[in-house]
Amino acid sequence: MTAPAPSGAAAAGLAALESALTGDALPALPSLDPRALDEALRALTRRHGAAALPLLERLAAAPDREQRRAARRALYRLEQAGVRPARPAAAPTARPVVTREAEHAVRAWLSGVDGSGSRAAWILFEGGLGGGLRLCSLILNDEAGIMDAAGGPIARKRLGAELRTLRESQKLPWVEVDGRHACALVEQALALHERLGTVPPPEFARWRKSFAATVSSLQGSSSAGAQKWPPHSPSGGQPASPEILDPALLDRSADLLDLPELGGWFLDPARVAPEALALLQARESRLVVSEQIKAEREAAILDGVIEAHFPAPARLRWAGRLRAMAEIFAMTRREETATLARCVAAALADASRPATAIPFVRALAARGLEMAAEVALGRARLDEVTRAPVRRARE
Repeated sequence: MTAPAPSGAAAAGLAALESALTGDALPALPSLDPRALDEALRALTRRHGAAALPLLERLAAAPDREQRRAARRALYRLEQAGVRPARPAAAPTARPVVTREAEHAVRAWLSGVDGSGSRAAWILFEGGLGGGLRLCSLILNDEAGIMDAAGGPIARKRLGAELRTLRESQKLPWVEVDGRHACALVEQALALHERLGTVPPPEFARWRKSFAATVSSLQGSSSAGAQKWPPHSPSGGQPASPEILDPALLDRSADLLDLPELGGWFLDPARVAPEALALLQARESRLVVSEQIKAEREAAILDGVIEAHFPAPARLRWAGRLRAMAEIFAMTRREETATLARCVAAALADASRPATAIPFVRALAARGLEMAAEVALGRARLDEVTRAPVRRARE
């Protein structure tokens, strides 16, 4: 009896497979669950037999894990039926070659951005020599690049426990993202090192090949018809909402700094120490002046700080931090807050808008001056409130 033809998703998968039989590229498969994919491959081998072998072998080395597994099962079934791929005879002196699957990123997690522009990234790799999982832990900074690198082999059970501990102990929010997105951030950090003429910490050297293999496999899958790798997309690869500069939203942009996630956002106190001293002197002056004159003096100091510390590169850097946090707010179902963060990012990116006219920037600078004043008065230690990128000391 003739086996029934597949239907639904499996039929669509079979059509995609058959269209790639004669080429060298991977098929542009629709989104299939493992059962539908297996059904499509069974139908393919029933119809085409040995002619399906080249395509199955390409799928067995594909970046997608489920496709690899399904293709290997199909190859095994054909071999059990006596259909084997033709192998060239090895030369008498040829040495056996041990092939291994390239290591690639399968999952990733990102933290929020702190006041120094740093965020943590965990990238989980699979494959490589001996298979198994390896977890790479990084600290990425938008001014200095890769600040810290660590990690190694990890079991799935331990990974789950580590993730639970991480979410319970960290002040900044953590979200799971597409591995491609995390790899894009690492590529950007490496490009920053290139521009600055610096190098990542030595511990990163053993992870370079893993990231290179992931990028290479993603570029290969893109050329085969897969979705293009988006360098700035949140989890799932969907584009972020566009930035809309709403004046009404911008007026209350300073409210963002009341969020616990942005509690550490302020200008580096060491950079505004002279202005903080001037502010203290203005407040403690014994000269009898009106409250209006005092307010104008403080506003002038604040304007000077903003003009000195928010040139175009700094504006774009703070805009990038806000976009990153907007992604996290959106992924944690706080769309209103995400919209506000995107609005401020748009204002910062608008070079025609004075930074002194953005309430968020004024609040950011004022908080930095207050922290610098606390240091000057001996109420806080500079090393505890610095916003300068600092590489972690290893025990």
